[in-house]
Amino acid sequence: MSEATTQGVRVATESFFIPERSSDEHTYYFFAYRIRITNEGHQTVQLISRHWIITNAHGEVQEVRGPGVVGAQPVLMPGQHFEYTSFCPLNTPVGAMHGTFQMIRPDGGEPFDATVAPFTLAVPHALN
Repeated sequence: MSEATTQGVRVATESFFIPERSSDEHTYYFFAYRIRITNEGHQTVQLISRHWIITNAHGEVQEVRGPGVVGAQPVLMPGQHFEYTSFCPLNTPVGAMHGTFQMIRPDGGEPFDATVAPFTLAVPHALN
């Protein structure tokens, strides 16, 4: 799990290994992660896009950019939250993700990047 707050936007993460969609034989490890974005600020914010940096156990990096998250660009008024679950396959049993959500304030103000603190993707007992 990880958590970071940027300009009143708190991003909390949790990851899960999905064994039924994974294969040691094919070096394919399937992870899901849950993200909860909470607006703890005093102004409405909207998530416009995402930027993920995914690193496997060999140090190989993959970057993913795109509009919104899971097909949505949620608007969060003060006190509201948005939660979603997505996935990340890796070719190693351990890896990590971090990134940013690009946010705007519909009533004006400078766009900003809400930090997603690094979190681990790991097969259970891989990190003893």
